[in-house]
Amino acid sequence: MKSLREIYRIGKGPSSSHTMGPQRAARMFAGRNPGARSFTVTLYGSLAATGRGHMTDVAIMGELEPVAPVSIVWQPQVFLPFHPNGMKLEAHDAEGRTADEWTVYSVGGGALSEGGAPGGVLDTPEVYDMNTMTEIMEWCDATGRSYWEYVGMSEDGGIWDYLREVWLTMQAAVERGINTEGRLPGPLNLMRKAPIYYVKASGYKQSLQTRGLVYSYALAVSEENASGGTIVTAPTCGACGVLPAVLYHVYKGHAFSEERILHALATAGLIGNIVKHNASISGADVGCQGEVGVACAMASGAACQLFGGSPSQIEYAAEMGLEHHLGMTCDPVCGLVQIPCIERNAFAATRALDANLYASFSDGTHRVSFDKVVAVMKQTGHDIPSLYKETSEGGLAKGFGA
Repeated sequence: MKSLREIYRIGKGPSSSHTMGPQRAARMFAGRNPGARSFTVTLYGSLAATGRGHMTDVAIMGELEPVAPVSIVWQPQVFLPFHPNGMKLEAHDAEGRTADEWTVYSVGGGALSEGGAPGGVLDTPEVYDMNTMTEIMEWCDATGRSYWEYVGMSEDGGIWDYLREVWLTMQAAVERGINTEGRLPGPLNLMRKAPIYYVKASGYKQSLQTRGLVYSYALAVSEENASGGTIVTAPTCGACGVLPAVLYHVYKGHAFSEERILHALATAGLIGNIVKHNASISGADVGCQGEVGVACAMASGAACQLFGGSPSQIEYAAEMGLEHHLGMTCDPVCGLVQIPCIERNAFAATRALDANLYASFSDGTHRVSFDKVVAVMKQTGHDIPSLYKETSEGGLAKGFGA
């Protein structure tokens, strides 16, 4: 598995696979073709189907146009073999001849692949020897260590400083979101809800206040993402509100130290990494179960660790977080990361707290393993018709498009 830096990417929304990934690819292509006289970028499949709503073209042109003019070709009906988010970049000389050509895939979370191993990331080394939850959990039991300690032993010495930057960015996104009013960009004309939910939560009794605050934190980050604000992929832009909402809530409500929050971030990142390595975190590939479902699993495991869960209880919490999102489709209305995405982040955050509580009541023993659910999620995702996987052709997107 790759470094957690590949799961936690700091950048601007609204989409890790449709905005951040293509932008990164365009930047790399511009760097290797500084003398190009023009560029043609062809977007395929899901990348083309919802690219306008995700500002894919804007992100690409922002990197290539300083070098030369750009033509964008949209091919939503053409799906390349490796992944639904395929793109071909061509650099042309003064005579219009193709001087360089590169086909690359945006495989989720801002990562790129040239079509090798699933979830493969360009130019980054493998840093983890163990790639399944079961073997890592067995290592924890045998050594008396925790998941976050395995992260610390596998990553380089700068990982904790990086996770601290991630945590500060998450906090800032929550706090900006709950203090920013107005409408979200795009044709849906949605009003931001986080500030309203945050204020209303204070008027409820403690039990309901908890839910209201968690809703507001998740909405805050998701609305920042939808507005093109700076967020952290966890594991994607579309699911970026779940983990910050849970961590921010317990950090404020239970006075956990920053060090313990960083340890929880490490465990959450490890959970997301396992899914990314063995299945997918791309909505275009496996549906929203790979985005919000994985985010819920990450937040469930992180919360369980913070509240004293054993390795088996943490694994159980993560398993429930993912299992109960199996089959969730990715059907964004108008191709925007707004409906149903933002609301799903809020509900997944509270579901993560429920998964922690349920696992904490148990001894961690259960029949279906996290790794089994990951395998089922991958197969389920591949069985879901493409119109329900970030193409805006089915589900809510078809029935309620603007």
